[in-house]
Amino acid sequence: EEKELRQRFMAPPVTGLRELRRRRRELRSRMELLIMETQAEVCRALTALDPGASFAVDSWERKCVLQDGDVFEKAGVNVSVVSGLLSEEAARQMRSRGKSLKAKDGKLPFCAMGVSSVIHPKNPHVPTMHFNYRYFEIEEADGTKQWWFGGGTDLTPTYLNEEDAVHFHKTLKEACDKHDPKLYPKYKKWCDDYFYIKHRGERRGIGGIFFDDMDSPSKEEVFQFVKSCAKAVVPCYIPIVKKHCHDSFTPEEKLWQQLRRGRYVEFNLVYDRGTKFGLLTPGSRIESILMSLPLTARWEYMHTPPESSKEAEILEVLRNPKDWVH
Repeated sequence: EEKELRQRFMAPPVTGLRELRRRRRELRSRMELLIMETQAEVCRALTALDPGASFAVDSWERKCVLQDGDVFEKAGVNVSVVSGLLSEEAARQMRSRGKSLKAKDGKLPFCAMGVSSVIHPKNPHVPTMHFNYRYFEIEEADGTKQWWFGGGTDLTPTYLNEEDAVHFHKTLKEACDKHDPKLYPKYKKWCDDYFYIKHRGERRGIGGIFFDDMDSPSKEEVFQFVKSCAKAVVPCYIPIVKKHCHDSFTPEEKLWQQLRRGRYVEFNLVYDRGTKFGLLTPGSRIESILMSLPLTARWEYMHTPPESSKEAEILEVLRNPKDWVH
C-alpha cells in the first residue's frame, strides 16, 4: 500500500502515510489525500502534453514546477499542509471577513491545507489557467473548531474562443450541479467580481468559479463538492490545450499575450488575497508566493488595440462578463 501511494503522488504527503492511514476517516486526512491526488493528476496531464519538459519536483516543499517547455512557459502545481499557531495579523485578516475567533492566551491553533496551480502556456491561443482548493480549521479557546473551504478554477485567454469558453464553464457547471444547481451561478458571479482589476475596469480573465468561507450544509457535503470541483480541473482545461497548442501565431499575437500577462501580474500583486496574505506572513517563501507570476510579461505605455480587432473583442468580454452556459 505504501508503494502504491508513492506511485500515486508526485511527492510524499506532508503527514506521514502511517498517520494518514490511522486517521483516514478524518476529513483532514481525506482532504490531504485529495490535494496530493489532484497535484499528481494535473502534473501527469501536463507532462503528457509537453513530453520535452519535465516537472522539477521539490519533495520537501511539495511543489512541481515546469519551466520553459515546448507547450508551457511556466506551470506550477503546489501542495501545502501547515499547522501551528495563527499570528494576530492573520487572525485579524480573517476576522475582517466576518469570522469571530476566541483566542486562548492570544493564540489560535490552526491547520490549513490546499493545492494551487497556475499554468502559463507559450502559445497565445492557449489560455492561462489557475485553480486553488483549500481547507482551513481553527481551534478556539473552548476547544470548538471552526472550519471552512475555499477555492475555484478560472481561465485567462489572450484571445477569445467562444467554444473553449463554453466548454470550460459547462464542465465547471456540471461539477457544481451535482450538488446544487444554485452553486454555479452564485460562484460564477463571485469569480467575476473577485478577479476584477479595479484600476483597469476589467476582469483578469473570463472567470469560472470562486468561493470562500464555505462551511455549510455539512463538512461532508462541502468536502464532496470541493472534490467534484478538483476532479473537473483536468477535463475543463486539458482539451483546450490539446486543441490549440500547435496553432500558428504571429509576433503581434505574442506581443498581445505579453501585455495581457502584464494585467495578470497587476491583479496578483495588487488585489490577490492569497499573494497579499503570503507577503504579510513572516518567514514565508517569496519564490513560492510569486510562483503564479509568468516567466515573461510586458507593459507598454498607452497601448490601445484597434476597434473591432481580435484584441478589442477579448477586452469587451473582460469589461462585461458573459453568461457562457445559457
